[in-house]
Amino acid sequence: MPSTKRRWPVAACAALALAAPAGAADHRDSPSVIADPSADIADVFAWSSANGQSLNLVMTIGRDVAAGFQFSDQVQYVFHTQSAAAFNQSQAAEVDIICQFDANQVASCWAGNTEYVTGDASDTAGIASTSGALRVFAGQRNDPFFFNLDGFNHTVAIVDSVASTLTFDGNGCPALDDATSATLRTALQSNADGSGPATDTFADSNILAIAVVVNKSVVTGGGPIVSVWGSTNAR
Repeated sequence: MPSTKRRWPVAACAALALAAPAGAADHRDSPSVIADPSADIADVFAWSSANGQSLNLVMTIGRDVAAGFQFSDQVQYVFHTQSAAAFNQSQAAEVDIICQFDANQVASCWAGNTEYVTGDASDTAGIASTSGALRVFAGQRNDPFFFNLDGFNHTVAIVDSVASTLTFDGNGCPALDDATSATLRTALQSNADGSGPATDTFADSNILAIAVVVNKSVVTGGGPIVSVWGSTNAR
């Protein structure tokens, strides 16, 4: 059976009327997933265009990839979308945006049953469907995900050092006073010892990216609320 790898967004649904992006992060995986980096999703981002007419989607693949790293010709890269009239209401059938590549990195991408593009999508402008309702870029970019690993590890060390003194509420959350909360926030926003600003662990890392701009009319048949998740699937 073909294997399928899925990464679920942090926020299950994003209202397309809002410009704020929703994202999912996944930069560390099990050995079985890391063994196939061309199918390893790092992040999925989704946000509405400023004019509210389009949905922007980005899927990043791999971790700190080499200059010649490519999309696999044995993998489909899929954005799964479903729409609804309002939160907590029944969703329409999925409208999938599927991209695949041949050995020469020629892309073929579909959005539902209406939009199709094919060609070299590595130019910054990407490639567009005949109607213009779908545009796709696919190529190598600097990793857009910001993560301060040093600050995170420093924060973990602080929590570990006081773990025995913490008290917890009925939901299992620690009771923290304002001073303790401020200390932890500062540690997360600082370098390894808290003496300087945060540094981006992935700042110098490259990654493969599939960036899609699709007209909202293609993905909002069930209403303006759209949920998005990504998967890679063996062809």
